[in-house]
Amino acid sequence: MHPVTLTGRVVTLREFREDDAADVHAIVGDDRVTQYLSFDSRTMEQSIEMVAGAIERSRHHARNEFYLAVTRGDDKLIGFTRLALGGVRAAKIGYAVNADQWGCGYATDSVHILINFGFDQLALRRITAAIGPNNAASLAIARKVGMKYEGRLRDHVFTNGSWRDSLLYSLLSTD
Repeated sequence: MHPVTLTGRVVTLREFREDDAADVHAIVGDDRVTQYLSFDSRTMEQSIEMVAGAIERSRHHARNEFYLAVTRGDDKLIGFTRLALGGVRAAKIGYAVNADQWGCGYATDSVHILINFGFDQLALRRITAAIGPNNAASLAIARKVGMKYEGRLRDHVFTNGSWRDSLLYSLLSTD
């Protein structure tokens, strides 16, 4: 299934392109954003590798992830979202938006789009999100899209020099 383009209320999700690396770096190189992610801020070289890897994996015949650029319709990347398939009809969702674009509803729309895609097109049964306890915006998004709190994953990720718990949320196709 390639290429994928999905349109929502305010954003469009599309496959990554090589020329997205600088816009990706504006996100993953920004400590304001990565304080909430499962990895430390990245260098420009690491951002280029991240985009190249996403492009390469998107072309696999048996695709196990949908790592997509978030745009506002002008095709400029302002964020990214990922649906990583694993288990039996299950996936993990993640997302990030440029800090200068926070509060505009882009992440919420992206999550709605990807959840609908997962349930409607991929026939998933379960989608989960592991969110840092201090990430109030992402916790609000999870609740807004109907995800249910399942519990705390202790010392789930090592980022920014220390272990961090994650709060696990899920949504079932039957919810």
